[in-house]
Amino acid sequence: MTATDCPLCRSDAGTVLWRDALCRIVLANEPDYPGFLRVILNTHVSEMTDLPAADRQTLMRVVFATEAALREVMAPGKINLASLGNVVPHLHWHVIPRFVDDPHFPNPVWGERLRQSPHAAPADLGAQLAAALHSLLGARP
Repeated sequence: MTATDCPLCRSDAGTVLWRDALCRIVLANEPDYPGFLRVILNTHVSEMTDLPAADRQTLMRVVFATEAALREVMAPGKINLASLGNVVPHLHWHVIPRFVDDPHFPNPVWGERLRQSPHAAPADLGAQLAAALHSLLGARP
């Protein structure tokens, strides 16, 4: 896959809550999982080891801040971190708040569904997460 046909290169892939020159944090359109965030590298790179060491460190700092923002705003029972890229080989991290009443718990979010209703979330969840991210990471450059 090239940058030309990569969906993560062609669009923001969600509602952008924070962005800098290296990456962006987007609220994914996952109705069953309010607060499902993705940290997406802004350039088309497939693997962490393709990045210079300083960029790897910066990217992980953003992933950890994303986890911290979710914990602050949503108080989940667990956070799942995943960097798969099997379908879209563009470096991105899934940062997923998990709750005992979410549709798949204790299974992975891509596993067998056990419940019909998503975990309840506030109507202004995006704004709350954006504020927490800006507090942790600073304002957009």
